[in-house]
Amino acid sequence: MMHTTVGWHVELEFQEDDQHTRAAALVRLPDGSEVRAHGHATRHRTDSNQPRVGEEIAGARALNDLAMRLLTKAHDEIDSASGRTSHSINV
Repeated sequence: MMHTTVGWHVELEFQEDDQHTRAAALVRLPDGSEVRAHGHATRHRTDSNQPRVGEEIAGARALNDLAMRLLTKAHDEIDSASGRTSHSINV
């Protein structure tokens, strides 16, 4: 049996101000396509300013959005190739 190793590199970029953190996620797939997603976090005015926490929350939300977009892309490709509607398994 032959095994193929494939790697994906996900990029995350952040934009921040005193109250908001925005994250943009990007993955380039081996077929040359790209999938992009976004996430955000808002600091409550009574919370201390902890940029790393805002990045973690916004980054996690962007990665979650990226995962959903990848699932949609995969199902669209299955549907196109099979001529039927595929069904996802909710996690």
